[in-house]
Amino acid sequence: MAYIIAFFTVMVFMLLGEWVSSLTHAYIPSVFITAILFMVGFWTVLPKNIALQASYGTQFSSICVTLLLVHLGTLMSLKELLAQWKAVCIALLGVLGTLALTLSVGTMIFNWQTVVAAVPPLTGGLVSALLMTSGLKAQGVTTLVALPVSMFVIHSVVGYPLTAVLLKKEGRRLKHEFNTNGAKVTTTKAATTAAPATQYPLHMPEKFQTPAFIMARVALIGLLSNWVASLMNGAINANVICLIFGVIAHQVGFLEDNALTKAGVFHWLMYGLLAYVFSQLSVTTPSLMGTIIVQIIVLIALGLIGMFLASWLLAKPFGMTWYMAYSCSLTALFGFPADFILTNEVASQVADNDGQKQYLLDHMMPKMLVGGFATVSVASVIIASIFLKLI
Repeated sequence: MAYIIAFFTVMVFMLLGEWVSSLTHAYIPSVFITAILFMVGFWTVLPKNIALQASYGTQFSSICVTLLLVHLGTLMSLKELLAQWKAVCIALLGVLGTLALTLSVGTMIFNWQTVVAAVPPLTGGLVSALLMTSGLKAQGVTTLVALPVSMFVIHSVVGYPLTAVLLKKEGRRLKHEFNTNGAKVTTTKAATTAAPATQYPLHMPEKFQTPAFIMARVALIGLLSNWVASLMNGAINANVICLIFGVIAHQVGFLEDNALTKAGVFHWLMYGLLAYVFSQLSVTTPSLMGTIIVQIIVLIALGLIGMFLASWLLAKPFGMTWYMAYSCSLTALFGFPADFILTNEVASQVADNDGQKQYLLDHMMPKMLVGGFATVSVASVIIASIFLKLI
């Protein structure tokens, strides 16, 4: 019975987050509310292993990440992915802006070890927090272990709502653009999507597109991606290869559009991954947060200012609004799946119909996903590895 109670609790937290997001028209994102509920719960009555009790353990989360990243490849064409090189540049240069300001001004205020331990999660969200925590434990630097995860918790309080506000501003601009040129957009979109299925050499007949067969093919691509990553000794992160191979498999017709949604398991996997992510908040305590809150807030402020300056300077040369450019950079704070959820929630709230929503997603989602992958899946691993050697 304990397992059912744990699962029910996790789902209620997810539900409350979605309700608040809907009532506030995405100004307060669901992931933010759910994260707060988990954190307060861990400080009061929740068992520390509630995610594991609900079946969302480490192995399940690894499966979720692999399958969902391959799935995201089925949402984009190779042409669209390559077209987002500007978003990649802005996201990475935004990270450099964060590093520049925190390592210069930050080290004038706090000691070197504090800054080095706390900053990586600002450039890679949970991925960096987990890498830094594990690395600090391995090095025996126990006094700094709480800093990375605490940074992740607190910057999320700022990062999620700030990104939601910026995306809503971009969404309203795109909505006006769609209303002005809607007929032209619809015609162009129809023309580009009307190609027959025979253009894909490995296109599967409809009778083979069963949930089990779709999941088996997605898992096969995930397996192949991880195998290739192991052959390369991690030179390219396995998560990045999953995305790339997912795009390729979709392009040749081996995987359907929106594969896991068609298989009926997308939300199950997404909720499982989120539950595991939020379970990492169990290492924090009110007293611990109170002792390090000032240095974390100051470093967050410096990091966000550095990120904003880089994004603002690059927005016009790269043909984006400053709020879209800043949103791309802010994906470094949380990455996938939060970038996907935030963008989808904002598009749903801003749009008045399916046509508008699709137009918003077509313009915002690829930038946010690719920006998140560039920072969280690639840059964060490199930065955390380097910073661990600097302590």
